[in-house]
Amino acid sequence: MNEGQIRTLAQVKGFLDGTLGVQFKPLDGEAARYGHIVEVLRRFDYGRLLRTDRGWILRYLRATGGFSRAQLTRLVGRGLAGELLSKRYVVPAQAFRRRYTDGDVLLLAQMDRQFDTLSGPATVHLLRRAFRLYGEARFERLARLSVSHLYNLRRTRRYAAQRIVRTKTRASAAAIGTRKAPAPGGRPGFIRIDSVHQGDFDGVKGVYYINAVDCVTQWQVVGSCERISEAFVLPVLQEMFEQFPFQLLGFHADNGSEYVNARVAGLLEKLRIEFTRSRPRQTNDNALAETKNGAVVRKLFGYAHIPQRHAARINAFCRTHLNSLLNLHRPCLFATELPDPAKPGRTRKLYRHADVMTPLEKLLSLPNATSFLRPGVSLSRLQAQALDKTDLRAAIELNQARQKLFTAIRRAA
Repeated sequence: MNEGQIRTLAQVKGFLDGTLGVQFKPLDGEAARYGHIVEVLRRFDYGRLLRTDRGWILRYLRATGGFSRAQLTRLVGRGLAGELLSKRYVVPAQAFRRRYTDGDVLLLAQMDRQFDTLSGPATVHLLRRAFRLYGEARFERLARLSVSHLYNLRRTRRYAAQRIVRTKTRASAAAIGTRKAPAPGGRPGFIRIDSVHQGDFDGVKGVYYINAVDCVTQWQVVGSCERISEAFVLPVLQEMFEQFPFQLLGFHADNGSEYVNARVAGLLEKLRIEFTRSRPRQTNDNALAETKNGAVVRKLFGYAHIPQRHAARINAFCRTHLNSLLNLHRPCLFATELPDPAKPGRTRKLYRHADVMTPLEKLLSLPNATSFLRPGVSLSRLQAQALDKTDLRAAIELNQARQKLFTAIRRAA
């Protein structure tokens, strides 16, 4: 049985299912394939078939003609309209002629090299000036260059060979600090530290805050300095270390040069404090300090520019009023970790009311808390200091002191 004897839908289905033995001669050439479509449409009276039956015919034509579904749909539509099916695409007699030569690309690269690759409109303006104003004939074609096509020329291999130099990234390993997360093991004294900038004004930098938070107790100390360089940061760090009631065992920072330098590393080594740095692609390594940046520093000082000359005044405010409020009167949330029944082997954090404590209360709740204290610091003295005024009274005094601080800053401006 040959293909021309298939005249019913049942035979079409049998052919597609492979149960009908048919000798099918491959169609030779585009004209034969187009003629096969016309002949099948006429044979089955395609225009009067139901939609489901048309689907079988289309599948049959795809199997025998080798057309794609979209192409076959277009050809069938043209055939039903009575159009003669033939190949519409004609190969052009010659390819498109290049408008801009390799010499033009080299000239563009030279212009970009001398002007450090300006924006597209600025470069086009230079090319037009070169031809129209200065009469340089070699820029005649480039004077008609559009901005959009300029970027096409910049992406060519010829241009890249003149302007782009690729070098491998050179690894620069800093031997300062260890790239790992702090591991306090339930002990206070492992602080995380970060810097906060107080805005620019007409290109002039403002003051910087240094925010240090203990991993276990959330004991927080905030300081301020004029510039974020070693000479200004180091004295503030030494003063901040003395405001922690316990011995410092760990110092964790991001990879900023204000902390990753020989002078800070020397200070930490002298005090026998472990220096760790944030790891790449581990955003939680310094998350505690960064959350305190927004919840405390930004909320208290805002985002407006404060001149650098007020850093000492702000530092005194933090030492006298802010740090005591944060650690003796401001409650923090501490999480209780429980096994996650939905995910074996993992834990989930639960924040209960019983876990809300001030940093001092958290310190008092630790076993053997006195063993972590610095010489000359006692828990009873810290408790007496916390009970000296109520939380509300301490907050009122802080806000009054902050109002005086900002008033003095505005008057000095």
